[in-house]
Amino acid sequence: MTDAAAKNGRLHDADATRADILRVAATEFSAKGLAGARIDEIAEKTRSSKRMIYYYFGSKEELYRAVLEQSYGGIREAEADRHFEEMPALEALRAHVEHTLDYHLAHPEFVRLVMNENIHHAEHLGGVEGISERNRRVVASMQAIIDKGMAEGTFRDGLDPLELHLQVSSLCFYVVSNRYTIRTIFGLDMANPEVIARRRAAIVHTMLEAVRRS
Repeated sequence: MTDAAAKNGRLHDADATRADILRVAATEFSAKGLAGARIDEIAEKTRSSKRMIYYYFGSKEELYRAVLEQSYGGIREAEADRHFEEMPALEALRAHVEHTLDYHLAHPEFVRLVMNENIHHAEHLGGVEGISERNRRVVASMQAIIDKGMAEGTFRDGLDPLELHLQVSSLCFYVVSNRYTIRTIFGLDMANPEVIARRRAAIVHTMLEAVRRS
């Protein structure tokens, strides 16, 4: 094996180990929060050790911030890969809403991480370098959809891209964040496929009616 091949192999192993740590840590932090999660338990569930986790991330707080960075990056990258702004505007907004709901349903750990971080008043998220800049792309994408809708004559005047993003996000987030309290209070299982289908249709209808030109 050449030196270059050996180096590439070590880099691959390091990347795989780091990814494994982040995957397990996301599960632990989302379930137990920063205070409740333990590095010992994360190490036991990975192909690494406590010493290796500290080598890669420095501290539990830095590992938590890395998990937040990866989690927020994941949803933004998934959105960017769909290229919603290339579709006709109403179709784009529908696809964006459906994708957002599906992403939250498929990644409940992301929802729990966001809820935990709000308990901490976003203290740790604020320490993630470039987090605001990277998340502005969803607002830029929403602006592009609005611009296309205005040009097509299908969107009404006065739409704000950040407000539109917040509406979509909050409606989809709620389906996952409140599923247990809703089930306890109202007996409605928000994980039931039929219930999800109704919620998807309701959210899409709400958002399309919010932007549609009269």
